[in-house]
Amino acid sequence: METKKLVELAKTIRSKNAGTDKITFDIIFREKENYELVKKSNVLTRETICRLYGISEDRISDFVAFDPAYAIKFTIYRDKPSGSPGEGDIFGCQQYPPLLDLEIPLE
Repeated sequence: METKKLVELAKTIRSKNAGTDKITFDIIFREKENYELVKKSNVLTRETICRLYGISEDRISDFVAFDPAYAIKFTIYRDKPSGSPGEGDIFGCQQYPPLLDLEIPLE
């Protein structure tokens, strides 16, 4: 089965702070067709996020597909508050790379 990586289909894949205790992720598509392909593939799910980030499902506070914007958004609770000792990404902007290589079937 032919696949493409999520990074090849999405216009934007990013992460950022959502307050001090959460990180939010945005996957935004330029074309409706790519958005629908990813959404219908059921590859990007709560379960996938848990596997990619090594977290339990109770760490995901939100998971939304927003059709008008061709976007998928999810938010996770941080292990430690932003800026606390030992926390390595104060802005939450370096958490998106595990999503880049996610393989999406083209059929």
